[in-house]
Amino acid sequence: MASASKPLIALGFALIFADSSRAQAPAPLRLSFADAVRQATGGGTSHVVPASVSIAGFRSDAAAARVRQARSGLLPNLSLSGSWANRSFNSKAQGISFPGVPTIIGPFNAYDGRVRLTQTLFDFANLGRVSAAKSEASAAGAQRSAVVEASAQNVALAYARASRAQAVVTARAADSALAAELVGLAVAQQQAGVSASIDVTRAKTQLAEALGRLIIAENQLDRARIDLARALGIDPATPIALTDTLNAQMGRADVPADRSAAVAKAVAARPDLAAEVARGAAARTATSAISAERLPRLDLEADYGLSGVRMPDAVGTRQVAIQVTLPILDGFRREGRLGEQQAVLHESEVRQYDLRQQVTADVDGALLDLRSAAAQQVVAADRLQLAAEEVSEARQRFKAGVVGNIEVITAQESLLRARDADIDARFAAVTARIALARSVGSARTLH
Repeated sequence: MASASKPLIALGFALIFADSSRAQAPAPLRLSFADAVRQATGGGTSHVVPASVSIAGFRSDAAAARVRQARSGLLPNLSLSGSWANRSFNSKAQGISFPGVPTIIGPFNAYDGRVRLTQTLFDFANLGRVSAAKSEASAAGAQRSAVVEASAQNVALAYARASRAQAVVTARAADSALAAELVGLAVAQQQAGVSASIDVTRAKTQLAEALGRLIIAENQLDRARIDLARALGIDPATPIALTDTLNAQMGRADVPADRSAAVAKAVAARPDLAAEVARGAAARTATSAISAERLPRLDLEADYGLSGVRMPDAVGTRQVAIQVTLPILDGFRREGRLGEQQAVLHESEVRQYDLRQQVTADVDGALLDLRSAAAQQVVAADRLQLAAEEVSEARQRFKAGVVGNIEVITAQESLLRARDADIDARFAAVTARIALARSVGSARTLH
């Protein structure tokens, strides 16, 4: 029976020390929690940033380009043109029916070269469109900040999940080592004639279960590293070595300790709320711009050029004109656009009100989770200590031949659950700190 347990024990130690063999592979990317957050926001040493951050940056650039497009309506337009034509025309069709004037005139060449300048002198509607475009650019910039905040939160949570998975692997390795040790103890007790063979069977069963849980935990750790790589925007095959563990420092950020101060900072700093405020301002300005289209518009046009039937005979001609346009009726299209923009404005106002309430709810919820996690950690730490003492005492009783190993196995299961509860409590505290940082708009300061 002792020889039958050797393969199982050998497999156990092979799995327990699998990480040491992995360390001989190519050097992995060593990544701290703070470095991961910095890379997620585009501030890391790597040029690779998450796709969502890059896309948000391009959208912000596009919004800035639309400001230049809107401003172009207020700036001069200068063009050059040149033409040559060979033509003939019916003089009578032009109203020329004098004696001696032939009916068909031509064909003849006509040359014309011209420089043309146009300038809007007065257009309130275009000024409004420029202001609206600027507000949209501000909204796009704030939305980019919101995407950066979300990216920082996603990477922070992915790192925390990977750290949790790593802690679970460590716990399952400890469970397996303990189970392997108890198998050896059960075999020794049986050989000494102080325990029954069922004790050895129970111990081997516990070892098999521990090894199965270790295999699952290692798989979950590998998947968590892949998820972290994807959140960072790097190759999922990149080996990552986490340098931080689930502790009281992970997930710290620049967040006020007082609830009122945290809510005030959230209202002032949350980029998603700032983006909605900017969109509301853009809608309000666009409404004013549409209304201003009813006002007169004043334009200047000037051109100068050379024209003639032969190039040597070309003479200079010019024109200067000022045009006043007063829109009267456009089939009520303007009124329809105005109604649409007003609806957009009202929608934005509702969103702003709802977002302000959501900001407060996010802060309060994160603070509640943080207090709960702190209490859970105290309980879990006490439970873990008691479970370890229970295992030690049960093992001593079994070794002394007072009881069978069923008491040891029960204590072993209790220790396993206590380790899981401790990991879950530490993970809950980290995620609560991350959520609190995100709720006040400080996710990028996580460290």
